[in-house]
Order: sequence, then C-alpha cells, then structure tokens
Amino acid sequence: MMHRWAVPALVGSMVSAAPAAAQEWRSIRSPDGRIVVDLAVDKGDAVYRASFKGRPILDRSKLGFRFKDAAPLDTGFRILKAQPLAHDAAWQQPWGERRQMRERYNGLAITLAAVDGRTLGVEFRVFDDGFGFRYTLPGAAGDRLIVGDEATEFHFAHNYRAWSIPAYREKYSEYEYSRSALSAIQTAQTPLTLEGDGIALAVHEAALVDFPSMNLRMPDENSRTLKADLSPWSNGDRARVQGGQATPWRVVMVADDAAHLADSTIVLNLNEPNRLGDVAWAVPQKYIGIFWAMHTGLLTWEPGPRLGATTDRTRQYIDWAAAHGIKGVLVEGWNVGWDVPEWWKNGHSRFVLDRAQPAFDMPVVSAYAKAKGVNLIGHHETGGQVKDYLAQLEPALDYYDRYGVRSIKLGYVGTKLDLTEWPDGQYAVEAFQKVVEASARHRIAIFPHEPVKDTGLRRTWPNLMSREGARGQEYNGGSPDTGNAPDHTTILPFTRLLSGPFDYTPGVFHFDYRATRPNNRVPSTLANQLALYVVLYSPVQMAVDLPEHYDEHPGAFRFIRDVPTDWEQSRTLQGRIGDYAVVARQDRAGPDWYLGAITNGEARTLKVPLDFLTKGRRYEAQIYADGPGADWRTAPERIAISSRTVTDVDMLDLVLAPGGGQAIRFRALD
Repeated sequence: MMHRWAVPALVGSMVSAAPAAAQEWRSIRSPDGRIVVDLAVDKGDAVYRASFKGRPILDRSKLGFRFKDAAPLDTGFRILKAQPLAHDAAWQQPWGERRQMRERYNGLAITLAAVDGRTLGVEFRVFDDGFGFRYTLPGAAGDRLIVGDEATEFHFAHNYRAWSIPAYREKYSEYEYSRSALSAIQTAQTPLTLEGDGIALAVHEAALVDFPSMNLRMPDENSRTLKADLSPWSNGDRARVQGGQATPWRVVMVADDAAHLADSTIVLNLNEPNRLGDVAWAVPQKYIGIFWAMHTGLLTWEPGPRLGATTDRTRQYIDWAAAHGIKGVLVEGWNVGWDVPEWWKNGHSRFVLDRAQPAFDMPVVSAYAKAKGVNLIGHHETGGQVKDYLAQLEPALDYYDRYGVRSIKLGYVGTKLDLTEWPDGQYAVEAFQKVVEASARHRIAIFPHEPVKDTGLRRTWPNLMSREGARGQEYNGGSPDTGNAPDHTTILPFTRLLSGPFDYTPGVFHFDYRATRPNNRVPSTLANQLALYVVLYSPVQMAVDLPEHYDEHPGAFRFIRDVPTDWEQSRTLQGRIGDYAVVARQDRAGPDWYLGAITNGEARTLKVPLDFLTKGRRYEAQIYADGPGADWRTAPERIAISSRTVTDVDMLDLVLAPGGGQAIRFRALD
C-alpha cells in the first residue's frame, strides 16, 4: 500500500533562487538539509555543484550532450523554465534487504533552451542519501538522434581515495578492485566509490534502459574531474535514441562514512514502481547445484566420463536438498551444446536450450523434484551469442514452463556480444531487457552472470532477482586466473553491492583445491563463509560446496539451513573498505536477527553493540566463530560454535582470525 507523508511548501524551504545574478544559480536541499545541489547557467554553460553538511563535494561540473548528426547541446543555454518538485511516499519491496522503503526527495525540473531553439530537459532529485539527475533529449518522439558524447562532468572538490575497476576490459566487471587516488584513474566502471574529508561517496546510475552504460573517464591526466563515457557501439556511436527520450539517472551517493553508504536506497528509489504486480512466483531461496565440482575440476560440463549433469546425480542432489531444507537445485550442463570446443569463441551458438543431452532426462528429473518439494533451477548459457539466444528464447522458456522451472541462471560468458559489441553497451542493455520482459511474461525469475550492471531495475521488474557482475566465488575454485585476495569480500559491500544483490555463491567448507586447480585457493575461514550469507545480500543464495563436505560439518551447516534470504530490515553496523564489514539483518518471517562480520587478511577484534535488537527482548545468540588457531592460510576449517543469552543493551567482542569472520543467529526467546 502507498502511504504519503505531508509534503512541505515547495518554494523557499527546498528550492530557492539565489540573489539575481548573471549565472542564475538555484539551490535544491535534501529533505534533511544536509545535501545542497546548486544549478546555474554560467556563461552559457549549464552547470551544477554540490555540498554535504556545508562542505563542497562537487565543484562546477558541466551538463549537456553532443550528437553525431546534429549541433551539440553543451553550451549557449538559457533557463527557459524551472519547476520545483517534492515527493514523499512509502512503498514495499515484494522481497529484498528491507521491506519498507521511503522515497523522499526535493527536486527541480529545468528546461534549457539553446540559441537555435532546441531544448534539453534536466531533472534533479535530491534525497537524504544523495542526488540523481537525468536528461530529456531534444526533439519529438520518432526523431532519430545519435549521441556522439555525453558532456556530463563530475568535478570533485577533493582528490578523494578511490575504489575502482577500469572500464573496457576483456572480462568487463570480473576484476578485483584497486585503491588509488582519484587523480590516478583513467577509466572506471560504476559504482565508483570515493572516501576522504570525513565522508564517503559513490557515482553510479539508475534505471538503465534503452541506453548504454555510463562509464567514467578522466579527460585530463591527474585531475579531479571525471566525465561520463558511454560504452560505444562497434561503429563508434555512443547511443541511438529518439527525440524526447529520458536518459538513465546519473547518481551521486553521499554518506557520513562507508557503513552508511552501504545502506543507501537512492538507486532503487530512482527506478519506476513494480510493473508486474503480485510476484509470489519470484521466490527468495537457498539452492545447491551441480556447479562447484566442475569449477574445481572434479566433473565437467561437456559430455564424457566425468559429466556432471546426469539424471542420477541430479536426483541425488534433490534428495540431499529435500533432506536438509534447501529449496532449490541448479543444474548446469543439462542441455545440448556443451561438447563444442571453445563455445564462447565460435561466433555462433551451438547451445540448444529446449533439448537435453542424452544423460539428462528432463521429464524424470522435473517430476522427481516436484515430488520432493524442491525447485529445479534452470540454466541458459549464451556464450555471448545474443542473436542466437534471442532467436530461441521463447521456445526455451516454453520448455521450462512445461517442466515447472520457475527460475533461471543466465550466463553470458565471452569477451564481446556476438563478437562485436561491448557487454555494457546499448546493444547489451536492450537485449538484456528483452530477456527480463520475456521471462516476466512466463512468470520466471532470473539471476544472470556476466550481466549488464545492476541499476535498480529489480524495483520495476522484480523477476530480476540477483546477478553476478563481479569476481565471484568461482575465481577461488577454478577460473583460469588465481583466486580472489582475502580483502575482496570486505570491499564488495561498499562498491559492487551499492548497485544491488550479488550472486556470489558463498558456503565453501573445503578450502584447498590445488590438486586439480594449482593456482586457486579459497581465501577465507569457514566462519567467514557463513558470515557472507548476511554480509553479501542476495535473495537467492547458493550453498556452493559439495553435499559431502557439508556432511562433514553438520554443526556449521546448521547456520546455512537457518539463515533467511528475505529480510525485514538491514543495517550495516560497521565497516572500513577493504578491512572489515559488520552487517545485521532481521528475518522478514519473524523476530530473529542475523549478524555477519568479516575481515581481510588481518586478525582483528570488533566491539559490536546489540542495540539493533528489540528493546526489552531476550535472544539466544547462536555464535559461529573462528576457532582457536584459525587462519585462512593454515587452518581455515577451525570453527567454534557456542551460545549465550543477550539483550539490546549488551555488547559482543567479535574475534576474527586472518581471513576470518563470525556469523550469529539471534533467536528470540520471548
């Protein structure tokens, strides 16, 4: 149900014109007054700047566009019209890291007129946790425009510390984050996270549809200015658009520190409301799968003596899932086409997505899963061959309809789509949206790997439940590269997770795979792996390891059985990027809370107040901690399980081993 709070008077308190001046400055204040965005036309340039708690964070930054087939719209402006905006409403996520959401902002919609009579619309919305702005392009619907460049600048007031991944790399987003000075960046993907001068910032975008992804580029070496850099088409076009089209939102998140930044909701709030209505069929769940054994070299995707996706093995996984309260089973390699060598390079997909390979009997497996009350999770690998995938998408979805498959893991393994287009360009964005909408028509949820980056579209299309889009656990188990560093997961909550849920696939209980994967190692302790279920949010969480490894640690596996994937509320309690993170979440289905704490390669002790618990209520804290001598390098499996009674006035000392963690269930007693 939508609920609206009283909206204050528009003029004066939120949007005000400065004293008359040639540059026509206008100011927008966030509802809490801490963020101020100023807009102006200065010497013909449309510009903005921003401050937080009275301190500048962005200096004079330009707005505008340049076109390949028309004169530029990046100077020579005057303000033709300015309309103050305000909004304050509640909405609910059908599933998510928090149920109740509040969309509250003050804004300004301006129309900029160029000397030739064309107009460019710019709308700013300023929230308590940041601000966003988008353009309305010139012309009428049906007019064809080709964007040659976006002139948007982010001219930062300080040379902040930056956490970034470079743009235009072969594997797109699957790199570890680098820490540097802002001035050292050449290109960056978003979210780009910055910190310094007592604040934390991030630059990203929201509601990415019908447009290329926005990367960031530093036009002048060793400066503090980044500009929008749209991922191009193969012929150099940046965006192919229609007149009057609205762009995605350019977003600047702002917070006192990294922990508060991690809880930002602005990206979701800048997306359109749910278009699908009741999505009870998009079910948050934990799942296991025929997956990790292939990544660690024990089994294969391709047919042969070590084929993973067989009928018998899948029934064994279904039996195990049913016995242990796990709702889903993923099967990779079930369909025809995996026997083609280097299928991700061949330029034409050989995958057939509505026909099983001979060792896998889909009618038998799907009936068996249904009888056991287990959801069969489908898998579509495209090999980056998007045209071929879209051509068989409807038959493939019909096939899953026939066998009751209600969720699909997607793969886009490859360097460029159809060997020509960037995986974050407009070609990718539009193709990806077709898959989202087609799956929604079939009432099928999806969680893609190697995806277009998350920009909050799950609000509008809640069948888009999670995605990868970063270096996941697979790099620890068996990708050709070496595994992730121990600090990787302590960076993710403040970078990649700012964009949305992450299908990282946690839950490793057996840590050394060097017999089959000599360059790989899981750089964490068992307690750290448990804590990841709370720290790294996803509504679909995999228990990635082999069932027999869980059977060796039934006490530790109890936490995976217990921990929910759907939450009433979430709070990042503490965090320092690259060092540690502490997150607490309340079960949406009841009063229990869960806490996850992780550290990098250094041991540390964290003092955590329990004031997030319900006042006056007693809880049994079921604690899964690093055991004596635990260390990700030498003794990762050592774990200590204990319990104690606590209330909201207590404080816990969390002792974390190198690469370690702690996971706690707070079970309500009264």
